[in-house]
Amino acid sequence: MKRAFPFDDELETVFGEWSQLGEYLLWFISLLSGILFCKLVYAMSKVVSPIVFPAYNKILDKDKFEWHNRMFSTGHAILASIFSAYLLYISDIFYDDAPYGPVVFRSTLFSHFCLGFSCGYFIADIAMLLLFYPHLGGYEYVIHHLMSVMSLALAIQCGHGHIYIYIVLLSECTTPFVNLRWFLMITNQKSTKLYLFNGVVLTVLWLLARVLLFVYCFIHIYFHYDQVRQVHDIGYYFTVTAPVVLGSLNLMWFFKILQALNRTLKRKQAP
Repeated sequence: MKRAFPFDDELETVFGEWSQLGEYLLWFISLLSGILFCKLVYAMSKVVSPIVFPAYNKILDKDKFEWHNRMFSTGHAILASIFSAYLLYISDIFYDDAPYGPVVFRSTLFSHFCLGFSCGYFIADIAMLLLFYPHLGGYEYVIHHLMSVMSLALAIQCGHGHIYIYIVLLSECTTPFVNLRWFLMITNQKSTKLYLFNGVVLTVLWLLARVLLFVYCFIHIYFHYDQVRQVHDIGYYFTVTAPVVLGSLNLMWFFKILQALNRTLKRKQAP
């Protein structure tokens, strides 16, 4: 199916007869922006962290790599959450009653750029995961990131299913709290009220953004299945399987978060 308005019209307006070249340029710039963003935040963290966070100087050298990695993952998570919330709830591009054609096939220049940016982040993070494997995360993180990169790349290439990608990307809003938990733990602040408060917020937010939001995604796919089945073969299979794989990982991590919160509460109640 042909891509729906407004992506094609925006391309033609901006690039004119060079719209095809402009599309490739958009992909390249957005992907490179995501990678350079990670590199910039990583470099800034190495300079700023020893000055702003005194506890940073006391952690092991091997943990400093993870510290900087979590800094740029936090930065991406904040931006991705803002982009996703804007496109899903403020812009009308994915409203069912908006006059832009079938919702599953809608996209804009901005939605393409943001997906490319996130794809660049995941590529940079996979490189870090493999370089320091398994210190930064085990096989489940590699699976999560590979699935994310392939889903993003397909959505960028075909322009389909952007609504589902942004529903999934909105779940990145939990990442800053995951990283804060690690920062507090590595700097021996597990006994603080902030650690407990963050654990409670993380648990609730994870339930909303990485469990219930995925349930909403499945429901949306079900009620728009007549559109989903028109997506080209590879995109179709990713649309119906990627949320299941990522949702299963999220559910597994949710139970781990519940167990961690339970241990923290027990320590607080101990005499």
